[in-house]
Amino acid sequence: MPTTDRAALESALTDYYDREAGHRHDSRLPADREEVRAEFVELLTSEGRTSVLEVGCGPGRDGVALSAAGLAYAGVDLAPESVRRCVQHGLDARVASVHALPYDDDAFDAGWTMSTLLHVPAVDLTAALTEITRVLRPGAPLAIGVWGAPVSREEHWEEDARFGSRFFSLRSDGDLRAAVDAFGVVGRWRTWPGSADLHYQWLVLRCR
Repeated sequence: MPTTDRAALESALTDYYDREAGHRHDSRLPADREEVRAEFVELLTSEGRTSVLEVGCGPGRDGVALSAAGLAYAGVDLAPESVRRCVQHGLDARVASVHALPYDDDAFDAGWTMSTLLHVPAVDLTAALTEITRVLRPGAPLAIGVWGAPVSREEHWEEDARFGSRFFSLRSDGDLRAAVDAFGVVGRWRTWPGSADLHYQWLVLRCR
């Protein structure tokens, strides 16, 4: 059974993404990801929302696009190297955990977190969502994207020996929906296939 110790998992993820940041920075996001990002920007624009927090900003691939769309952008990430690259792009980014966001309550109009909550074990997911929604205003749209599986499971992956391994908490559609339902209403839901038995889950939660 993979460890679910929060400090150990976050330390390992920090090490992984510090080593991998350059590779990630130079790779393009999948077309599906870019499509849903454009859809989200259109939603925010139509509602007159002007600020967005990205949780798990990586080296800034989404952040650059969100900022270019005219949104007041802020991002957080565990990995200092990822944050450094965001800052180089002129983005407001800070090193922080999803469990301790350095912002006041109700600080942002919207939230964006892609392929980040899949690194949060099931035992910690409610705490992570509580912290994210704390800094979003009531009614704010929160876009969440994660890899999922037909049956929920937790495991470590080592895809490239240069970077090490990562912890993944893969959730079924039903388990993900059940987890987020406690924090608002799902307004948009999309999935698309990945490798093996995995599929990507993308939703927009309207926060309570």
